[in-house]
Amino acid sequence: MKLTVKNIAGRDQGELEVKFSLIEDGKGTQAVHDSVVAYLANQRMGTACTKTMGEVAGTGKKPWRQKGTGRARAGSFASPLWRGGGVVFGPKPRDFGKKISKATKQLALRKALSERLKSGDVVVVDDLKLNSPRTREFVTLLNALNVEGSALVISPGQDRNLTLASRNLARVELATSDSLNTYQVLRFDKLLFTRGAFERVEQRLAG
Repeated sequence: MKLTVKNIAGRDQGELEVKFSLIEDGKGTQAVHDSVVAYLANQRMGTACTKTMGEVAGTGKKPWRQKGTGRARAGSFASPLWRGGGVVFGPKPRDFGKKISKATKQLALRKALSERLKSGDVVVVDDLKLNSPRTREFVTLLNALNVEGSALVISPGQDRNLTLASRNLARVELATSDSLNTYQVLRFDKLLFTRGAFERVEQRLAG
């Protein structure tokens, strides 16, 4: 498989041969599912917390005597039946994290990228050096490359101008070739790689 490499003006600059290590035709569907589930689970904070009857502040005194008042019996101001009382079976801080093997992560990313390549959703540009950190310049670049809808821009490393120019666009997100994950690959309409970033991802998945 070959990809056309463009410059920032949208003109063809040559071709890039996709290495065999990046193509996954058979297995991998379950790995993609497991990888996405694990990623989303690991994003959860797990900090929701409610107080039980024993943790609610206040006295432990019985509100009124057991008999003789004509009122329903009550044993605690912290009763779950009362306003301000404890919560029964409420959430407590917990770890929702899931672990998957490195091999599963590799397979999932390879499978996801393979499908996006086959669908024609991957755009490769020779470089993404912007002259200034202006959003207008970056939008012009995206239009020249026919990148419509949401886009994930993958570069070899952090670039200040690129970061500043893109952060005002809700439909655009940045990633590096080393941080790219399966969820990101599946989430966006288009994947915009620099040539260096694409080659780095190939190396990463070859191991």
